[in-house]
This record gives sequence, structure tokens and C-alpha cells, in this order.
Amino acid sequence: MYIVAIAWIYVVFMMAITEANAVAGVMTFLLYGVFPLTIVLYLMGTPKRKRNRQRAANSARLAAQQKSASAAAVVPAPASPEKTDEQQR
Repeated sequence: MYIVAIAWIYVVFMMAITEANAVAGVMTFLLYGVFPLTIVLYLMGTPKRKRNRQRAANSARLAAQQKSASAAAVVPAPASPEKTDEQQR
């Protein structure tokens, strides 16, 4: 994806340096290159941002479950009603 973006910036840069004056060149570079490219790259990155957000939410949920499980493990289990061999003698 980035190779296409780099190639597009190169083409627009070549267009910009052939303009008659510097202001037209800068405007060509910004309006044909930078602004459209930022929009396209933002839209193309949306699925990855969504996956990262879901992965972070899942890891936070897992950490909360592990924390609650470890807190429950600290509480001692009640003594069993069965008597040991020594108590039965």
C-alpha cells in the first residue's frame, strides 16, 4: 500500500516542479498529492485501527477476568467435612 503512495507523491512532485511559479507548484503538490493521499491512507487504515481497538478491549477484558480469578483463588477453601485418618482414630 505504501509503495503506491510513494509513487503517487513522486508523480505529483514531478507535476509540481513543472508549474510556472512556486505558488502554483505548492498548490499542485498539496491539492493533488498530500490532501487526497492523507484521506486515502486514513480510509485504508480503518480496518487495522478497528482490529487494534478490539484487541485492546479483549486484552483488557481478559486481564480483568484473570484479576478476579486470582482474587478468588486467594480466599481459602472451606474445610472439608470428611475426617482424616488421624482424626478417626
